[in-house]
Amino acid sequence: MEPGSDDFLPPPECPVFEPSWAEFRDPLGYIAKIRPIAEKSGICKIRPPADWQPPFAVEVDNFRFTPRIQRLNELEAQTRVKLNYLDQIAKFWEIQGSSLKIPNVERRILDLYSLSKIVVEEGGYEAICKDRRWARVAQRLNYPPGKNIGSLLRSHYERIVYPYEMYQSGANLVQCNTRPFDNEEKDKEYKPHSIPLRQSVQPSKFNSYGRRAKRLQPDIESYVCRMCSRGDEDDKLLLCDGCDDNYHIFCLLPPLPEIPKGVWRCPKCVMAECKRPPEAFGFEQATREYTLQSFGEMADSFKADYFNMPVHMVPTELVEKEFWRLVNSIEEDVTVEYGADIHSKEFGSGFPVSDSKRHLTPEEEEYATSGWNLNVMPVLEQSVLCHINADISGMKVPWLYVGMVFSAFCWHIEDHWSYSINYLHWGEPKTWYGVPSLAAEHLEEVMKKLTPELFDSQPDLLHQLVTLMNPNTLMSHGVPVVRTNQCAGEFVITFPRAYHSGFNQGYNFAEAVNFCTADWLPAGRQCIEHYRRLRRYCVFSHEELICKMAACPEKLDLNLAAAVHKEMFIMVQEERRLRKALLEKGITEAEREAFELLPDDERQCIKCKTTCFLSALACYDCPDGLVCLSHINDLCKCSSSRQYLRYRYTLDELPAMLHKLKVRAESFDTWANKVRVALEVEDGRKRSLEELRALESEARERRFPNSELLQRLKNCLSEAEACVSRALGLVSGQEAGPHRMTGLQMTLAELRAFLDQMNNLPCAMHQIGDVKGILEQVEAYQAEACEALASLPSSPGLLQSLLERGRQLGVEVPEAQQLQRQVEQAQWLDEVKRTLAPSARRGTLAVMRGLLVAGASVAPSPAVDKAQAELQELLTIAERWEEKAHLCLEARQKHPPATLEAIIHEAENIPVHLPNIQALKEALAKARAWIADVDEIQNGDHYPCLDDLEGLVAVGRDLPVGLEELRQLELQVLTAHSWREKASKTFLKKNSCYTLLEVLCPCADAGSDSTKRSRWMEKELGLYKSDTELLGLSAQDLRDPGSVIVAFKEGEQKEKEGILQLRRTNSTKPSPLASSTTASSATSICVCGQVPAGVGALQCDLCQDWFHGRCVSVPRLLSSPRPSPTPSPLLAWWEWDTKFLCPLCMRSRRPRLETILALLVALQRLPVRLPEGEALQCLTERAISWQGRARQALASEDVTALLGRLAELRQRLQAEPRPEEPPTYPSAPASDPLREGSGKDMPKVQGLLENGDSMTSPEKVAPGEGSGKRDLELLSSLLPRLTGPVLELPEATRAPLEELMLEGDLLEVTLDENQSIWQLLQAGQPPDVERIRTLLELEKAERHGSRARGRALERRRRRKADRGGEGDDPAREELEPKRVRSSGPEAEEAQEEEELEEETGGEGPPPPLPTTDSPSTQENGLEPALGASSGSSGPFPTLTPRLHVPCPQQPPQQQL
Repeated sequence: MEPGSDDFLPPPECPVFEPSWAEFRDPLGYIAKIRPIAEKSGICKIRPPADWQPPFAVEVDNFRFTPRIQRLNELEAQTRVKLNYLDQIAKFWEIQGSSLKIPNVERRILDLYSLSKIVVEEGGYEAICKDRRWARVAQRLNYPPGKNIGSLLRSHYERIVYPYEMYQSGANLVQCNTRPFDNEEKDKEYKPHSIPLRQSVQPSKFNSYGRRAKRLQPDIESYVCRMCSRGDEDDKLLLCDGCDDNYHIFCLLPPLPEIPKGVWRCPKCVMAECKRPPEAFGFEQATREYTLQSFGEMADSFKADYFNMPVHMVPTELVEKEFWRLVNSIEEDVTVEYGADIHSKEFGSGFPVSDSKRHLTPEEEEYATSGWNLNVMPVLEQSVLCHINADISGMKVPWLYVGMVFSAFCWHIEDHWSYSINYLHWGEPKTWYGVPSLAAEHLEEVMKKLTPELFDSQPDLLHQLVTLMNPNTLMSHGVPVVRTNQCAGEFVITFPRAYHSGFNQGYNFAEAVNFCTADWLPAGRQCIEHYRRLRRYCVFSHEELICKMAACPEKLDLNLAAAVHKEMFIMVQEERRLRKALLEKGITEAEREAFELLPDDERQCIKCKTTCFLSALACYDCPDGLVCLSHINDLCKCSSSRQYLRYRYTLDELPAMLHKLKVRAESFDTWANKVRVALEVEDGRKRSLEELRALESEARERRFPNSELLQRLKNCLSEAEACVSRALGLVSGQEAGPHRMTGLQMTLAELRAFLDQMNNLPCAMHQIGDVKGILEQVEAYQAEACEALASLPSSPGLLQSLLERGRQLGVEVPEAQQLQRQVEQAQWLDEVKRTLAPSARRGTLAVMRGLLVAGASVAPSPAVDKAQAELQELLTIAERWEEKAHLCLEARQKHPPATLEAIIHEAENIPVHLPNIQALKEALAKARAWIADVDEIQNGDHYPCLDDLEGLVAVGRDLPVGLEELRQLELQVLTAHSWREKASKTFLKKNSCYTLLEVLCPCADAGSDSTKRSRWMEKELGLYKSDTELLGLSAQDLRDPGSVIVAFKEGEQKEKEGILQLRRTNSTKPSPLASSTTASSATSICVCGQVPAGVGALQCDLCQDWFHGRCVSVPRLLSSPRPSPTPSPLLAWWEWDTKFLCPLCMRSRRPRLETILALLVALQRLPVRLPEGEALQCLTERAISWQGRARQALASEDVTALLGRLAELRQRLQAEPRPEEPPTYPSAPASDPLREGSGKDMPKVQGLLENGDSMTSPEKVAPGEGSGKRDLELLSSLLPRLTGPVLELPEATRAPLEELMLEGDLLEVTLDENQSIWQLLQAGQPPDVERIRTLLELEKAERHGSRARGRALERRRRRKADRGGEGDDPAREELEPKRVRSSGPEAEEAQEEEELEEETGGEGPPPPLPTTDSPSTQENGLEPALGASSGSSGPFPTLTPRLHVPCPQQPPQQQL
């Protein structure tokens, strides 16, 4: 064991270089620059610039490899020697039938190899025992003194090593003790040999061992002892199980006490087995194939488990110490795997590569062409390997390395002693050790000295890359060693013949390749000689490489050409010497051979394995082999006459190639002399530009290096060409005159400096004469300009002409600027004079300001100062008036026209165009025109229309002028709008889709059901046309009262004709109440868009169309506008309010005629005409006309008689006795009907009418929810008993009344006569029981919903009262926005009446529709006909019928 091997001391660090970007662009140039420093260490590290980060180009998913297996303690040379020794001694004892057990001394395994070696060094076993020097042996093995360790070592040596050493020395000693390990007491301090089976240890060829005595056979002559040659005492005779020789047990040295048991070998067989040479050591391949991911997982897991910490936290120093400890350990066997020497051609390089396999991005393309790309560096122009055609894997083509912790690369130098470069793409660091080339032989000597056993069996061991040696051991023997940690993104360079080794700190990925530069050529030649001595195969032929470069010298770099010339010269001299020796031997036959076309194995020297190229010796009789000329005596035993020379070039061709190299190498000096003479003008003659360009072209074609002289030549050419171009531009600028490009002029000083520059250049240019001529012209012009400036004031024309001439020169003269300023001053004064002239057109404020700004830049003078003062004064005055006009235009308080006119008049005297004054003038003109329009309208024959007044008001408000007439017009428009609003609230329903004008005008297209209904739907959607348009009235027609009246009259007739046609159409439609209806195209459609069917459908009394009762407003049988304290007479069914008009026929509230007359009175007071006013007058006239005709019809003799009969019937109803208790309605007896005019009695009351006495008076039951419910139930029970008609109406009487009824229903006015005619017509026909039943059902549904809402409102009022809050009636808030018919009728009616009262000036809401006993009926002269008293009222206020209730809001659009 070597002292201190447990404490590894790291060697010193190698040089580290960090190139700049400029240095980094030339890889081989930078390596040549650092070579003097780095070569002294053998290796160096290079850190690229921080921005140089090539992408990793390996296809990770497809990358699969099989690593090598490395057992660490087999890598180190000395450890491997010890392990081999243990294998041999274990085999020795195994043959003897005993297994080796290695003893422990002082708690560590005894190093048997070191013990044996030290014993030999101390003089041998006998000498040490004689001198008692075993304590010294223990000391040399680093055991502590004392404890009698020396005696213990002697005992172990005698029992284990000494017998083996005796056999090794050739003595016939078999064993000192037959079975030295059979005693258990002695075995306690021994450890069984557990060295794993290694490649150098092969299984024994013997199957089993057993010792037995061979008994003599009958042929006893064949069994004699090999020692004494006697055959007696055959019971003591042993037979060898290996060779069958016989030995007496007492003839053996030492003699055996007894016959051994089992297999026994004689001394000769034992030594033959033990001295068998071991097999050559090498790495074995793993059986598993890895991907990068799986190998990385394995590697990280191994390292983390080994060090018991995360991989990135393990210090590199700790890994390094542990690595060398494991390498030096005999007993610890750690195995790792290393993916080494993976071919990048097959698996892909880690750098981007330009090929057709995939498209590269711009960034990848940049790195693919970089010289530091390991695929590019070997074939750079300055590299020697680029002249080798073959892709030599590992040298020209990179190899890839995937490492894990402890995986190592052993001491080696590169093939052909070339350079190598290694780049770590990613992963953990790689630790390197290097030895400079000067110490390469010293390292080899030290390793051979320390481990001669390995080199005896493998002389080329260091070329196998399988052997390590501790750097500390090498350093202790004087070998200089350096180290470094290569991190990701860093390069490591190894120099020629620099030994290097190392290991990986963890999982990483590296790439390496070889390259050769010009300075390598001598080392490459020496390497071939070294290989020849070692008889090692060459990777390529060095001679072939030199000759190939010499064949094309023009393609070589100058430095490379010089180096090749030197090597070629040495090679040619050696070839001459060798061929001369061949001639001296008598070999004269020769033939040319193209060796480069032969495979390498067919042109290798059979003696030294060198690859031949220039020449070789062959034999006609032995065609299978050849030799190089250095081994001509080793070819064969044939005669010299049968041998012949195979050559590539003759001795005459080689000097010719050498001369071409010399010319190429020396061509730079010749060219440099020419350039130097031309640039220095040494011969007094300036060269032309063409001659200088020829010199530069020669340097480029011959690929001369970029020297300082070449750079001077390029600079001179660039400067000369720039001067020529500038001179040509100067001349062409003069020729172009004023059309030349501006901004290219040079000053007079620059022109003189330019001429001096052209004269100083070392080349002749004919443009110098042109430049001299231009300079003379400029100087003459300068003198003339100075004279003109000295005689100021000169005429502007003269100054301008001088200025134009100066511009044509193309050169800036200092005096030209002064001329320019004088010309600009004169031009500015002329412009000011023209602007201020009285006859000139008025300029704007911008022009004035521009003149002031321009005046600040002209040359100062008294005239300029005066003009500037006048301009400033005028500008100040103009701005003041402009500001005043602006205030008038923008002020909230508008000024009267007289004030504005005064401002405009004063501003007219200022000779400047003022935009605000002009705007003020235009506004004043518009105001005057507006006043004229107002006067014309006010003084016309008719009142003005509202639209005209609104237009005038809008125009007047926009004018920035105070107008007195505007206030009057605004008041008139406001009054007209107020009247229109009152009229709208009087007529229009809440949220009506009609305008006031449409309601007042007749519906001209009422004849078409589809048109009428679609128009009503369009009105709901806002897409309708107004009725005025349907009447054919244009906007201009609405201004003419006559046109409105004529159109209104025509519309009345169209409306009447249309409704008759519509009634005929609708009467043909099937009734929804019929038991079976057939589908037809003429089917009624409700306002909701659905077909009304079944119970709940109502038919309009005007248009005869059908509707859902729930979708429209329907009359209420049990509603009374005013409860009366006086009991009313009993009511007949014909007086019940069952009349129904659909929303399409009843478009408005239909106010009473008295309310309309009040609106007309207010209209007469308006000084404005409205289209609605004209329409209202027409409507009023139409209503009064109809009222007169209705009264006339009612006053006729026939009708008066009919009304009298109804009155008698009513009086008889009033005279009926009233029972005290209410009867049971279902069992009430029926009476016979009364026949009017037939002499028979009238029907009894119970048969026709309800008995009012059976009801409870208002004093007993309030008209509330309970009474309303009972009334509905009562009416429902009486429906089967209703009969009729009660009057017989002749056709002559009925027809006029129906026509009047039709016209009255078309009126949007409520008239009492309409109700009278309705009741009369109802009495003349049977009661419509189905309609009454439908109305009752709708009433019940409505009251049920009202009660639910009432209870909810009551709860809300209580909660509000509890909170102490006050506010509006929640019923109004709840019911006001509702548009369905289920809204509370009382609340809605009260609200509508309240709104109507407010907007008609407090005249009160229109009274309810009259019954036969209402006061309004008496006022209209109907009291005698009906025979009713004004003070009488029925006892059932909840049953008092109403003719009509104002329509609720229209159904929402989503119900349509």
